[in-house]
Amino acid sequence: MQAKGMRRAITIACVVALAGCATVTTPTKGDPFESYNRTMFTINDKIDQYALKPVAKGYVFVVPEPVRNSVTNFFSNIGDVYIAANNLLQLKIADGVSDIMRVAINTVFGVGGLFDVATIAKLPKHAGDFGLTLGHYGVPSGPYVVLPLLGPSTVRDTSGLVVDYFGNPLTYVSPDSVSWALYGVNLINTRANLLGASDVLADAALDKYSFVRNAYLQRRQYLISGGDGNMPDYGEAPLPNYGEEGAAAAEGASATAAPAVPAVPASTAEGAAPASGAAAAPAPASGSANTVPGNQYVPPRAPPGFPSFRLR
Repeated sequence: MQAKGMRRAITIACVVALAGCATVTTPTKGDPFESYNRTMFTINDKIDQYALKPVAKGYVFVVPEPVRNSVTNFFSNIGDVYIAANNLLQLKIADGVSDIMRVAINTVFGVGGLFDVATIAKLPKHAGDFGLTLGHYGVPSGPYVVLPLLGPSTVRDTSGLVVDYFGNPLTYVSPDSVSWALYGVNLINTRANLLGASDVLADAALDKYSFVRNAYLQRRQYLISGGDGNMPDYGEAPLPNYGEEGAAAAEGASATAAPAVPAVPASTAEGAAPASGAAAAPAPASGSANTVPGNQYVPPRAPPGFPSFRLR
């Protein structure tokens, strides 16, 4: 009976996904696979909603936070080995040496990586994978692609997953059952770390697909350019600013019963007042933009086995 119910739920989810993607008659500029991507995004979202998320919530309920933090640190320490290799391939010698020192310090003084002593020692945590290495040497990202179960990617990053898999030390753990068990624990732990982020995404984004796509591509460009890159142009309105200033501005704009702002006399204003005497619209904050900052709110991309962050 349960098997029939599960098959029925999967069938309904697929039908709904296909019906939803059928409305995409003109793909967004820079996203030629949008119809397929939206279908796969919906399927992944349903799998996460009915399988991964409940398991992650149960994991959080059963496992104490200090233990979860140690699990995150353990897999993060393993990931630093591969991150160091990619930074050295990109000729980022200082970052690569710093990553190697992180591994050595956390392994020796952090009880095999269960404690993140390197961060206390002011050694920063970096992000790295073979997709970023290819991008560093000018390989174009190609179209955006949503992979089954793995989620957001690009053609370039998808090709890099093969190298990422064989570069992951967990791949060489014997026997295979232990290796896959470690992958499973890492998957559930990583999903548990993202519970807060997924709740914010569900509440904030009107179109979760577009939000995740733009955030992912912006994050990847940010990592490749070292913080100087901009999000690719999709010919769309910019993403809203979900910082405190952006939220305050949105709240003020949506208020319908707010009192009128008195006009500022020309003698006291720093600049010339409008001729009509009406208050001028407030100028945007210096340096702000209507996009999600490159290193905020967006979970870093981590290939299987490499969680590189912890959300509290």
